[in-house]
Amino acid sequence: MSLLDNDNDIFEIEDETYPIDEFELTTTPNDFNMLTIISFIRSKVFKIPSFQRHFVWDIKKSSKLIESLLIGLPIPQIFLYEKGKNEFLVIDGQQRLMSLYYFFSGRFPKMEKRSELRKVFDRHGYIPDEILADDDYFVKFNLKLDGIVDGQLNKFNGRNYDTLGEFQTTLNLATIRNMIIRPVAQDSEDGAMFEIFNRLNSGGVNLAPQEIRMSLYHSEFLEMLLNLNEHPHWRLILAKKVIDVRLNDVEALLRSFAMAIYLDNYKSSVNGFLNNFSNATKNFPPHNIAFYQDLWRAFMDACSDLNEESFRTGGSRLSITLFESVFSASVEESLRSGKIDIKKISPAYIERLKSDAAFIGYSTGKTTRGEFVRGRIKRAKEILKEF
Repeated sequence: MSLLDNDNDIFEIEDETYPIDEFELTTTPNDFNMLTIISFIRSKVFKIPSFQRHFVWDIKKSSKLIESLLIGLPIPQIFLYEKGKNEFLVIDGQQRLMSLYYFFSGRFPKMEKRSELRKVFDRHGYIPDEILADDDYFVKFNLKLDGIVDGQLNKFNGRNYDTLGEFQTTLNLATIRNMIIRPVAQDSEDGAMFEIFNRLNSGGVNLAPQEIRMSLYHSEFLEMLLNLNEHPHWRLILAKKVIDVRLNDVEALLRSFAMAIYLDNYKSSVNGFLNNFSNATKNFPPHNIAFYQDLWRAFMDACSDLNEESFRTGGSRLSITLFESVFSASVEESLRSGKIDIKKISPAYIERLKSDAAFIGYSTGKTTRGEFVRGRIKRAKEILKEF
């Protein structure tokens, strides 16, 4: 269930994805051997996006993968997205790639340390040698394989990369098919990249859109939103003390800023609009980001008389259409002048807006249509002038 409420849902169903026929893509198979794959991981040619789940395989499952390569069994293919020259994002295959990486490094991560290790990997793009050598984080990666053949234990059981003997070359030269996806047209790249991750990643629970955006469109602005999301009065308005792990609350912030700053670029797709805005934030200069941060804090101060009920319209969750409209109306003059000056947002103004027939009309039905979005923001601005 969404944290937010557009009186029914945060987005309409048809708005969740791009029509797939908008994209021109090519898919090229490449059979890389293990030495090449490991070198690509260590040199950060292969990148695992930060929104991918943690490494979750146990040592038995990872050992089975290594054994399959040693005895020549086929391995499921890996999907990669070619983001740029010598830069490939792992779409599907993280568990297999990390199992290989750890085996070639001779170390296997302790379960209780994996959250910390993921942060290390995100920061460096690999695990530094000093951490790999730290027994607080890792144990030796000796293959753990069951099974008895002709009365003998599995011949690979207990071996590690350095003790494989003649089989080390067999493993080094074993191949895995990598399917490399790339867009034909540059102008379709960002939407295609988002949609490919949204559809092809098979890692358990489907990722929320904002989880994907935080990695694909990483910027200082998006990082700033993580900090703004902790503002005490924002948490009170949401009636959620705990940060949402799926980042729906961060998406509400992103959407509010996008509507206030980037509205002229809105068409009819909220997801597409937020993706394009997120991509644009990568070029925001530091002084703009600092201004937006101060703007949000000033807006929260202006909302000091409001509470968790203020932005609800009958449901139990925050109405994103109401909130983003009030935010856009409140910060309009500050954005125009470059000087922060936000008038107090009174409960009376919110109630007046919630009962306004025109605003209700723009907030009902096809709420993501361009004329509906612009109509309710315009109405919020008009009514604010009365207070």
